[in-house]
Amino acid sequence: MTMTEDWTKEWERRIVNGVYPLRRFLGRSNHSVVFLTECKAQNVAQAAIKILPANPALTEAQLAHWRRVAALSHPHLMRLLDAGRCQLGGHNFLFVVMDHAEQNLAQILPGRPLTPDEVRDLLPATLDALAYLHGKNLVQGGLKPPNFLVVNDQLKLASDTIRPAGERTASTAKPSLYDPPEAKSGRISTAGDMWGLGITLVEALTQTPPAWSRERSDSVSLPANLAPEFVDTVERCLSRDPGRRPAIAELGAQFKQAPPATPASAAPPVVNEPLVPTLSIRNSPKTRSLVTAIAVGIITLWVVWIGVHLFHTHANTQQSASIAPQSPPAVSPPAAVENPKASIAASLPTVLHQEIPDLSRSARESIRGVIKIAVRVIVDRSGNVVAATVDNRGSSKYFARAAVDAAWKWKFAQAADQASRVWLLHFEFTRAGTTAHAAALR
Repeated sequence: MTMTEDWTKEWERRIVNGVYPLRRFLGRSNHSVVFLTECKAQNVAQAAIKILPANPALTEAQLAHWRRVAALSHPHLMRLLDAGRCQLGGHNFLFVVMDHAEQNLAQILPGRPLTPDEVRDLLPATLDALAYLHGKNLVQGGLKPPNFLVVNDQLKLASDTIRPAGERTASTAKPSLYDPPEAKSGRISTAGDMWGLGITLVEALTQTPPAWSRERSDSVSLPANLAPEFVDTVERCLSRDPGRRPAIAELGAQFKQAPPATPASAAPPVVNEPLVPTLSIRNSPKTRSLVTAIAVGIITLWVVWIGVHLFHTHANTQQSASIAPQSPPAVSPPAAVENPKASIAASLPTVLHQEIPDLSRSARESIRGVIKIAVRVIVDRSGNVVAATVDNRGSSKYFARAAVDAAWKWKFAQAADQASRVWLLHFEFTRAGTTAHAAALR
């Protein structure tokens, strides 16, 4: 059974089994659909519910798998909150409820590839989760960009695909690029996770998956722009012989990330660093120097503008006084003081709605100078934001999160073509208020 778009439109705002409201459509594949929902039983205000056709021969086994996965506990695995059967539109389905992810890797890659440093930062958490599963004779079974998720700034792997290693499967989904060659036998293994990881690494670094044929026996063709330091690892992960693929422990030692040394006397930082470096540009010394230079330039221009503005204001006032001294001109207060949420984005005809972060008074009063956050958003043909990532985090995790939350609510004009558009939203936080403007990247 194929999930059709008509079903998706009909299901929105229905309630599954009288418990899970289908609030908003989140995504689909050829065999499943995902909605935003809630899980009151576990006090989760925002959760995701995946719905897929029920195969009578596999239903009990699938539900048993999900019950077992729900009992697992690992910081880099998505929590499964509930699972069961349901009926929608006269058809039988299975559903699984899990934590709602703010983003996944598949949403980031259309805008840009990850840098080698970002991939190296992602690998320790990924390999740690896989080592935990493989140690329990389980496989993740679906390593691909949509299943690399971010929840509360922490990387997590999807859990609804987890299966016992060696189990014979009969999935309703069609074989994909991420399924290893041996998957045609119907059995899954830990080596299959290595294949999915290899495909994902190539796609993350180049925005292009490797080319290979399931029927032919030659090696996988890698993109020419793949970072050289990953070529050997990827080639081993994509060996057609499962026995030649690297083990988790081997890759774990290769990409182990040591925690930074912190002197015992050092004071704790005011704001924690983000847990998922892929959502921000690295704050390197070169970057900090560039940002400082830009900031000095902006301040200099601002001071010059203020001087010119005051000069003209003084001249105009004197001229007005000599002509009509009894009626001095009224002076309007600065817009930024009267309206702390003023933004120049509204002047852009392609921006239909701009959302400014709503900060608490205590948060505004904590600001010293200007905090600048840049958020990269991907906009679909209808003008809706479908992905939002921090492009320049600045120094504050709190303000970065506020900027991303606001970015999701921006609305743009419809596009004439089918291609997604990429915009950069610049937020500036000061004690007087918050301003924002948008710049089109493509």
